[in-house]
Amino acid sequence: MNSTICKGLEFVLVWSTFAIFGLKEISGTAPHKPGLETYSLEGKWKINNANNSLALVADVPGCVHSALLKQGLIQDPYYRFNDLAYRWISLDNWTYTKAFSLPPDISSNKRVNLVCDGIDTVSAISINQVFVGRTDNMFQRYSFDVTALVKDSNVVQVDFTSAITYAAEQRAAHVSYMVPPECPPPVQKGECHVNFIRKEQCSFSWDWGPSFPTQGIWRGIRIEAYDVFQLVYLTATPGYDHNTKQWNLQVEAFFDTVSLKPLAGHVIIHIPKLQTQQIYEVTLEPGQSNIKLILLVNTNVPLEYWWPSGQGNQTGYNMTVSVSVAEGYSIEKNIMVYFRTVELVQELIPGSPGLSFYFKINGLPIFLKGSNWIPADSFQDRVTPDILRNLLQSAVDANMNTLRVWGGGVYEMDEFYDICDELGIMIWQDFMFACALYPTEKSFIDSVREEITHQVRRLKSHPSVIIWSGNNENEAAIASNWFNIPSSEQPIYIKDYVTLYVNNIRNIIQNEDKSRPYLSSSPTNGDESIKEGWVAKNPYDTNYGDIHFYSYLDDCWDWKGFPKTRFASEYGFQSWPSFSTLQKVSILEDWDYSSSLTAHRQHHSKGNKEMMEQAALHYTLPRSTDPLQKFKDTLYLTQVMQAQCIKTETEFYRRSRSEILDGKGHTMGALYWQLNDIWQGPSWSSIDAEGLKKPQLSATVKQDGEAYIINLQTTDITPYVWLDVGDISGRFETNGFLMLQKTKAVKFFPWKPTSTSELTKSLQVRSLMNIY
Repeated sequence: MNSTICKGLEFVLVWSTFAIFGLKEISGTAPHKPGLETYSLEGKWKINNANNSLALVADVPGCVHSALLKQGLIQDPYYRFNDLAYRWISLDNWTYTKAFSLPPDISSNKRVNLVCDGIDTVSAISINQVFVGRTDNMFQRYSFDVTALVKDSNVVQVDFTSAITYAAEQRAAHVSYMVPPECPPPVQKGECHVNFIRKEQCSFSWDWGPSFPTQGIWRGIRIEAYDVFQLVYLTATPGYDHNTKQWNLQVEAFFDTVSLKPLAGHVIIHIPKLQTQQIYEVTLEPGQSNIKLILLVNTNVPLEYWWPSGQGNQTGYNMTVSVSVAEGYSIEKNIMVYFRTVELVQELIPGSPGLSFYFKINGLPIFLKGSNWIPADSFQDRVTPDILRNLLQSAVDANMNTLRVWGGGVYEMDEFYDICDELGIMIWQDFMFACALYPTEKSFIDSVREEITHQVRRLKSHPSVIIWSGNNENEAAIASNWFNIPSSEQPIYIKDYVTLYVNNIRNIIQNEDKSRPYLSSSPTNGDESIKEGWVAKNPYDTNYGDIHFYSYLDDCWDWKGFPKTRFASEYGFQSWPSFSTLQKVSILEDWDYSSSLTAHRQHHSKGNKEMMEQAALHYTLPRSTDPLQKFKDTLYLTQVMQAQCIKTETEFYRRSRSEILDGKGHTMGALYWQLNDIWQGPSWSSIDAEGLKKPQLSATVKQDGEAYIINLQTTDITPYVWLDVGDISGRFETNGFLMLQKTKAVKFFPWKPTSTSELTKSLQVRSLMNIY
């Protein structure tokens, strides 16, 4: 992408990723007519709160919390009890303002739009003091026609309303019947009525995360100017015809056409490496329209598939799409296309009641092994592509092939899915509804329909996305009556459930994307749930679909207590993070397992007690007389316990893959809860994890190119060896291992420049024997 910064003006002119050029007409060469001009509004904005007591500069994309932190007006929001201390930020109403300039001839364009890729969340937008439109959905793409408003010098203003206030107002307006839950459990220290706002659900708190209902412009914002048409989305989904044994691509282009009459033109689709090119005559209708084209792939050129990690390569092909109309306007766009098929197989199993539940990729049954993904930070502007790559690469390095993007977070940024495509990580994609019932007023449903349509069009070209799922645990919430709804009122909530996830979301998927399966919920009985009217009597039935399973009091080493299910999409155990992680947001008085901070950070009722009881089943609890050492040992022991519990349960599910015992088995997926953390506190996350003779452990460090080798020596068998390098960011190739040999070399890959001396100074090596 090329950009030109115009001196003396406050805007950045950014040519879009489309290459724009003139076409030859029958009578000769047409003059150059730009198809699209884009003017970024990202960068520095002014923000102020409702009473103007605070005025500062903020980065866009970003949020108010990040702006206050960068200006030094608040501490790290994650520090100690700041999630409560900074509640005032989310309760206030904030205004974003930016002055910007446009070329003098901007008004000559027939259409000028203000395009917002992500507004968080409730706002009123104006340009030059004229109201433009409102937003109330964090996950929508908004486009406002500002053709008649823009001039050389402009001011755009976004007036935000507190998400907490808005959610409460929406709940108060819903008088016909209650839509539970009203509030999160008190232990979560969160905000109420999150199900009444289309916003990151866990931003109002969760049992592993804090309450930070952000405000801000969290994704791109720009001015787009054009005369004839704009290509809004371009998608490509693969298909395979078993009769002809030929691959094809369904290419779909979505347009906004300014013309008052249909425009005749043609589309050229070209995949150079496959020696495939086709030309189509098309007509662009006025307003919002789309065209669907089927591209048949050249059968004479060998074609490589996209495979999940561990099964083959992740081959993709560059495809060029050129759209031109008779008036001489043309747009060209390049996208990557991939060839893979996905099937969700639910069929009878000999010797077992119920139905199978497994995925075939390119006709091959695949065991899905991996974890669940939550937002990587409460403040999305702090989540960089580098952070995503480190987390996703860590998943692949641990031999995972699947992540479930959980329905209480966000639809991740484009780079997340690009990296998953590249690494071969399959994505189970939830829509953003979780652990709640939701209203079904027309305004809410209309907003959801816009959200789902946008996100499906944005993401469906990614081969990594193998399934859409309507929500997290909402079928189970109704079936198990989590919210104590009287039986006489149950039909109301079942009707609302079907309205939202079947009549609307499923209907959109059927129209937009037939290339991958859709489940209405997780857990669900799949086809059996459909047979029972979409809400099964027992969505946790091990003979159908997927299940979520948690048991904190039973011995996690006893595999006989685990459900022999078709697919385990959630299971896990809590642990505390490493001391070096927790130390960054705490002080000396906090470093005790019974301190006020450890109680405050624990958002799962009885969680701290449950961890100690589980650990005590197989380990001696820390006995050090040094209080600080005892605290460090306790944190470490919870990680050992968590690692062993998840290992035992995961191995049980993997063993159950190829067996049917007492009519149960044929397990084809194990996705434990959870891969990553959102803050420094107790959670189910595994990133930040690991009369006997006490072994003596030692280590030396040497550089090996851009990596480092940690050479370990031990005098005896050493269980749960754990390496920690403090503040030095990076990844060990293995950690938390049983050391059976006297020596072992472990590679460390730093994420920032370091040195042998710095690494040696920071390195701490410990094992389970350190706490005895």
